[in-house]
Amino acid sequence: MKALPYLGFDGRCAEAFRFYQRTFGGDLEIMTHGDSPIADEVPGEAHDRVLHARLTADEMVLMGSDAPPDWHGTPEGLSVSLQLSDVAEAERIFTTLAEDGAVEMPLGKTFWAERFGMVTDRFGIPW
Repeated sequence: MKALPYLGFDGRCAEAFRFYQRTFGGDLEIMTHGDSPIADEVPGEAHDRVLHARLTADEMVLMGSDAPPDWHGTPEGLSVSLQLSDVAEAERIFTTLAEDGAVEMPLGKTFWAERFGMVTDRFGIPW
């Protein structure tokens, strides 16, 4: 069994996933409501909203979409955990995720990891 994070956004999913692709690398697929087989069933103002996004980078898979209007909420009680063996790469990714975001716990050495930190990125996703 594998658990994969599915991230919800309020109209910024495409922007967020392009940022994540620049941060992590990998292959990105984005389908908007307007590009989907159900485009004619979706109001025109929702055509640019993301129906499904998928970023695959090494062993990581992130998925997400833009939530329907009035459904989006702030993520609570969870965060996306990244495990990296390269300290320099961990520092680079943490710094990138922190740009225009909020550092909850600075990245540093702990008794359980060479580097551990907590950040909420500019899109409101906790890492």
